[in-house]
Amino acid sequence: MEDVSDPPFRSVCKDNGADLMYTEFISSEGLIRDAIKSRKKLDIFEEERPVGIQIFGGDEEAMALSAKIVETVNPDLLDINFGCPVKKVVSKGAGAGVLKDIDLMVRLTTAVVKSTSLPVTVKTRLGWDDSSRNIEEVAERLQDAGIKALSIHGRTRCQMYKGEADWTLIAKVKNNPRINIPIFGNGDIDSPQKALEYKNRFGVDGIMIGRAAIGYPWIFNEIKHFIKTGEMLAPPDIHQRIAVIKKHLYKSVEWKNGVLGILEMRSHYANYLKGFPNIKEFRNRLVQLKTIEEIEAVLNEIENYYKGYELERTPIELINYHEKCAV
Repeated sequence: MEDVSDPPFRSVCKDNGADLMYTEFISSEGLIRDAIKSRKKLDIFEEERPVGIQIFGGDEEAMALSAKIVETVNPDLLDINFGCPVKKVVSKGAGAGVLKDIDLMVRLTTAVVKSTSLPVTVKTRLGWDDSSRNIEEVAERLQDAGIKALSIHGRTRCQMYKGEADWTLIAKVKNNPRINIPIFGNGDIDSPQKALEYKNRFGVDGIMIGRAAIGYPWIFNEIKHFIKTGEMLAPPDIHQRIAVIKKHLYKSVEWKNGVLGILEMRSHYANYLKGFPNIKEFRNRLVQLKTIEEIEAVLNEIENYYKGYELERTPIELINYHEKCAV
């Protein structure tokens, strides 16, 4: 997820049960131009493994060259993003824009597969619009091109994140006798109950969690515990929330440097503290502070203020991205 799934965010997700994680998606053109922001997204750490690096683009040569660059940092796999629906990506003929030209999608995938020894996976959507929900054909052709797994978001590009994700076509792909690679489902999973229901009903090999983990990395362990025991874990209390916020903050400052790390952390506070009464004043203070010491003081104040408060479990709000990308 653009501007979300960086190493600090991935660190707290890993702590809370994420089995496999991906970097923010990286422009193939940016990588081969040696753009600083694109290169920075290649940062991965041993404690994150297994971890995949995700790239996007619409030019075969650029995708092949960027795959070779990705290989130098030794991720566990390389993922191709054919699902990002935002205009600034689609207008460049990348992300979900490639869904309008399946032959191009196959050529891009083949170029990447041939240029690297890493396992290559793909993440995509059902199709461009309701008249071209061609994911079954896409899955077969991408498998023939050499990918090792396919993740499918249950919406078309034109749906963006509106309406309910349709997992029935994901199930058709999984049950296609021609398909022998793992199929992962994605879209609208916001609770352990729904994760188990969808896994059983649609028969997928695994479930991808995106937006539901923003501000709530505990969802991974909650899902795994529910699948194993049928019981719900207690929601994180204020002490657990503050501990995760602090780790996320420290990792952000360490990775991005003090000023930028603090600035980028500001977008996360509201999601971590959602649901607590009278929290707005604290949030407003947090997003104006400029030093770790000041932020720590307010976080400690929040922890003491809500000590003993039991937050009722409510459905996790799936953040609706506009100029971000969360396939």
